[in-house]
Amino acid sequence: MTQDARGGGGPEAQVVLLLAGLADLAVSTVGSALGTMRGLLRRSDAAELAAGAEHDLLARGRLVLDRYATAPPAHLEVLARESLARKAAGGE
Repeated sequence: MTQDARGGGGPEAQVVLLLAGLADLAVSTVGSALGTMRGLLRRSDAAELAAGAEHDLLARGRLVLDRYATAPPAHLEVLARESLARKAAGGE
């Protein structure tokens, strides 16, 4: 193996190594997921397990949408409201 292939080369060699590492990670992850799926399909409570997984995914989806879908109030608008409230209360 040459020095370039082991990571001592330029940016092109590093990109190749990163892509090879990512590909290896993807293959091992897919293999592990397939093994897990085979094990799950052999279970007698697979329907209940799938229903629980669906429930968990729906809850996770709600959390994500709640976190990112609603924009926080504008900072200057909040400050203006607080200022108006202080003025209305008689304080400056």
